[in-house]
Amino acid sequence: MLSGNKTSYTNYLMKQLPKATAFVSNSFEIVHASSKWETIFEYTNKAVIGRPLAQILKMAIAYWRKNPGYSQTEDSSNKSIERYVDSDGNEKWFEWIILPWFDDQENSIGAVIQTEEVTQRILYQSKLKNLALLLEEKTEIAKRGIWEYDAVKDTLYWCNTTKTIHEVDNNYVPTIETGIDFYKNGHSKNTISMVLDSAMKDGLPWHEKLQLTTAKGNKKWVIVTGKPIFKSNKYIGLIGTYEDITVHEKSKNNIRKNEHLLRTLIDNLPLNVFIKDLQSNKILVNRSEVEFCGHQDENEVLGKDDFAFYDKKTAKKLREDDLEVMQNLKPLIGRELVHTKKDGTQTTFLTSKIPLIEKEGEVYGLIGFSIDISELKQKENELKSLINVTSSQNNKLINFSHIVSHNLRSHTANLSMLLGFLTTEKNESEKQKIVKMLTDASDGLLETLDNLNEVIDINTNTNLEKKPIKLNHKIDLVKENLHAFLINNNAKIINKISNKVIINIVPTYIDTILTSFITNAIKYKSPHRDPIIELSSKKRGKYTIVSITDNGLGIDLKKHGDKLFGMYKTFHDKKDARGIGLFITKNQIEAMNGKVSVNSKVGKGTTFNIYFNDEN
Repeated sequence: MLSGNKTSYTNYLMKQLPKATAFVSNSFEIVHASSKWETIFEYTNKAVIGRPLAQILKMAIAYWRKNPGYSQTEDSSNKSIERYVDSDGNEKWFEWIILPWFDDQENSIGAVIQTEEVTQRILYQSKLKNLALLLEEKTEIAKRGIWEYDAVKDTLYWCNTTKTIHEVDNNYVPTIETGIDFYKNGHSKNTISMVLDSAMKDGLPWHEKLQLTTAKGNKKWVIVTGKPIFKSNKYIGLIGTYEDITVHEKSKNNIRKNEHLLRTLIDNLPLNVFIKDLQSNKILVNRSEVEFCGHQDENEVLGKDDFAFYDKKTAKKLREDDLEVMQNLKPLIGRELVHTKKDGTQTTFLTSKIPLIEKEGEVYGLIGFSIDISELKQKENELKSLINVTSSQNNKLINFSHIVSHNLRSHTANLSMLLGFLTTEKNESEKQKIVKMLTDASDGLLETLDNLNEVIDINTNTNLEKKPIKLNHKIDLVKENLHAFLINNNAKIINKISNKVIINIVPTYIDTILTSFITNAIKYKSPHRDPIIELSSKKRGKYTIVSITDNGLGIDLKKHGDKLFGMYKTFHDKKDARGIGLFITKNQIEAMNGKVSVNSKVGKGTTFNIYFNDEN
């Protein structure tokens, strides 16, 4: 031990030491301490000499006691870090080193303890440790591993998650070469080799989706990323991540398969399928819809609305239907719509539209289905036409049945009765009367047979040839043929039909039709005025309508309208009325695919409207 002035001088020198240093005796009491030591351990204003070291550095005392033969040189074996709480309760950390203290005779008289505050380093290391633990935890949760290559030491580090992805043990030590070998031969292995080379030589990062074969032989898809690390502009290694996306890729493959199956299904459905957004733009269409829109590629249809494919009126109606579905959130099911394309062609569709609604209840579009029923509508019209024809034929059969069952039977019964009278009559004069009645009855039978034959001829003649004729030419011929009849009845015909009017008709029928209506107008004239017949015409669609108007007796249509054109139907007390003319005339008009209608007021007159079909 030192004493006197030497001790004071020594204490002075000890105080000036740049590091926080304390000299401790073998009894663990502080003998000398630098000013820095006193400051950091808060002994600035009180004596530190003679204090037991255990009050400050307990771990140092424990280490000293356990290692009495500590090295006489400074190394890591006699270093340690100790926690210290200052008077304000602040936690601090100090790193200490124990060095031997010898006297002049090389006897051990204690130890020299050098102390350095390392609080910031400890906190930083603790933070790093926590971050490492957090990163490890996150990589496990996210199934995303990390890796790092030290180019200086030529070592490759894989975290536990990365090892799990490769299905290797936790003690497995990878290398760059073995890491590359895990990748599937071909594209994946070639790609990882090239990106590693580019990163090392050119400093380029990468992000690739590749396939690898694990240590257990399983195939996996991974997203592997990496980037080079530089220090002072010098390449020192690589760092990156691994993400196992096998489940995701399998899911995507399943989705692609399902999409392919769904696409195959809708493209081969015998109907049009489309999905529209809120603006009625088509965002999905099947093959039938594409072809109906007049294209081969769906890209020529997608993103467009109906105004691109239909005339303005049709497109506007379709948009109104779309808005109705999307605003009311109610499906439109089985509505029959006629679509008119821009080229004028029309197609009849049976259409259904269903709103597309999100979970939150918001509509984001609609899905539509439509099937072309044009052929079905044509068949339906043909069926209706057939029903009408059948109904007409049935009515005609009823008339024929009437003739056979009533008229012919009446004639034959009358003939049979007269023949009976003739065979039993002895008086010659009476016999002559009976013969006269037999002749009249025979003529009536022949007339009935002629009428029947004419009607049958009209309805069974399928080789009728229609020709265009000038209507006024035929009217003039009929007027000439009826000249005497017109004069005798003081009748007048007013013809307002233009000389340019041409009708498509069977020439042999037009005379009968005109004659029948004109003569009827005169036959059933009013006793209070001379007959006037007015002829006019107009064009409506495929028909030329010829109107024949008289000022005669008129017909009570409420009473007789449904029987007006029946065989042997009469509506006025005229001795020469046979009830056959209108029946035959109507049959001739209908045989030419025309029709006839009537307007009449009792005591005022009648107008017959004859619709001549100009097309067929």
